[in-house]
Amino acid sequence: MPLVTPLDSNHDSETKKLAEFFNETLGFCPNSVLTMQHRPAISKAFINLNKAVMANEGRVTSALKRMIAWVSSNATGCRYCQAHAIRAAERYGAEQEQLDNIWEYRTHPAFSEAERAALDFSLQASQVPNGVDAAIKERLYNYWNEGEIVEMLGVISLFGYLNRWNDSMGTSIEDGAVESGNQFLGKHGWEKGKHDGSRY
Repeated sequence: MPLVTPLDSNHDSETKKLAEFFNETLGFCPNSVLTMQHRPAISKAFINLNKAVMANEGRVTSALKRMIAWVSSNATGCRYCQAHAIRAAERYGAEQEQLDNIWEYRTHPAFSEAERAALDFSLQASQVPNGVDAAIKERLYNYWNEGEIVEMLGVISLFGYLNRWNDSMGTSIEDGAVESGNQFLGKHGWEKGKHDGSRY
């Protein structure tokens, strides 16, 4: 069981309406959001932030945003968020070669130099101590404008919140996320870990 039990999806009508967003991104409402409903102001603020961060206003595609989220979650070790991010990347049209080789983004030909710069930014920004430096900035500015960099850091920061929430909560992972985790990440040792519903 997780640290705190998720509430029913009908617990808060405003959260339920906002959470329809996740039916597109994941195909289900995440247990993390259902748990946040214990304080509906948090669940509603989180969903609205998620929608704002994931809106496309430049050339950072929905698929790339989810791959940025995966790299960030991989750096922090949150298996729940790794599976969610790779599932959303698939649902938003990431190329099969990229999904199959996300672990090798630095060298695999399926990734462009612009994508590598974005994903390296995610990796460095998600580490403690933070690894963003002048070299990362220079690479980013070779391919992306300031608004696009803000979008990327929005994703990285959103998943910093989620990584801490879900790893501390021991959020039970949903079947759909498990399927995606096993399909795309399993060959590299991905497993449910503390998110199998039996942590506490």
